[in-house]
Amino acid sequence: MVSIKDFLLLLPRLVKNVVITGTVAVAALSLSSTVFAQAIYSCVDGSGRKVTADRPIAECRDRAQREINPSGTVKRVLEPSLTADERAAKEEKEKRAAELREREVEAKRRDRALVLRYPSRDTHDKERAQALGQIDEVINAVSKRATELSAQRKAITDDLQFYKSDPTRAPATLKRRLEENDSNQEIQKRFIAEQDMEKKRVNLRFDEELGKLRQLWPMAGLESSKAALVTAPASAPASSPKK
Repeated sequence: MVSIKDFLLLLPRLVKNVVITGTVAVAALSLSSTVFAQAIYSCVDGSGRKVTADRPIAECRDRAQREINPSGTVKRVLEPSLTADERAAKEEKEKRAAELREREVEAKRRDRALVLRYPSRDTHDKERAQALGQIDEVINAVSKRATELSAQRKAITDDLQFYKSDPTRAPATLKRRLEENDSNQEIQKRFIAEQDMEKKRVNLRFDEELGKLRQLWPMAGLESSKAALVTAPASAPASSPKK
């Protein structure tokens, strides 16, 4: 039996052993927690062998690797390392895909704007008529000027009749007026032809829009689109004013 005196002498040594044992236990627990929390990398190498490691696997640089959580779930997938050519090809593919997505977004935006602008066939036909009417007004004004030029040329020609026997005696001013008249009439003819082409372009644009709207109106749930589905496009251009 240990006396009280002997127990007091042994007490410091016992306390020291308990502290050392506790410290070792805490360190071991901390180490085990670190090891347990460390992720595992896994892949199948070129020979079909499953490889695991506590860091990215060098043998699987050319193939995908899975980083696995301690719980067994996949944290992420490491893509294979690419050569310079492979990286360039991948970037180009991603660029094309992004451009395609942008075009699709832009096309949808244009479609929405088109439906908002023309919620019915009547609104579309009205704007077509207005656009063609503006061109017709220009053509009418030019045709009126062309008629005036024709009358002026007739007057100049009548004046030149006095010099029919000897055209060289005709005044230079009269000849210059005739040349200017011919030049102006040619300009008017070209301008009218350009306006006729513009009318065709306007009709073509409205026809293309109408074809798109026939698809968009039902999707937008517009009741006014029903009549448009059975009505032929009003693409026949109005005849140009007679010159």
